[in-house]
Amino acid sequence: MADIARLTEIVEPEVIALGFDLVRVKVIGAEAGEGENALQIMAERPETGQLVLDDCAELSRRISDRMDELEERGEVLIDEAYRLEVSSPGIDRPLTRPKDFANWAGHEAKIALIEPVDGNRKSLRGDIAGIEGDMVLLDDTKSGRLSLPLDQIHSAKLLLTDRLIAATRPIDTSGVEDVVEEQED
Repeated sequence: MADIARLTEIVEPEVIALGFDLVRVKVIGAEAGEGENALQIMAERPETGQLVLDDCAELSRRISDRMDELEERGEVLIDEAYRLEVSSPGIDRPLTRPKDFANWAGHEAKIALIEPVDGNRKSLRGDIAGIEGDMVLLDDTKSGRLSLPLDQIHSAKLLLTDRLIAATRPIDTSGVEDVVEEQED
């Protein structure tokens, strides 16, 4: 089993060095019985909330070099073979940090809890109403306003809605005017 805290400790300085914010570090795949392992890193530029392809490639190289260096010294970071995936969190992004719940208040999310609440429900859906201290406020579609301890949230993700699309910053198109299209003869 991979130590997510240790992986985060390795990855986060590389993310910060490039001026990005770390959104999530997750190992998916074989450890969950789903085939090949993948180390999934999600990061974003703080000013845009996204990464472009060149950002992903640069971050991937940095993380890969750092992990190779540690593995050459004998540290086993992930028990099995794995592939590294670096990406932007996307429009229907995971909510992993307290600031995510503040920044995306007013948008619909799906939240999975570690322990059940409100009549044994572990899966909730509704509009995020913000965060107060370590409590996430959710206007649940079935139960109304709930206060959920942040440490009891297993996973949370924005749901793709017209409201979310309208509120999302446009994709970075800098440099697009420099693209030259060639016509076939």
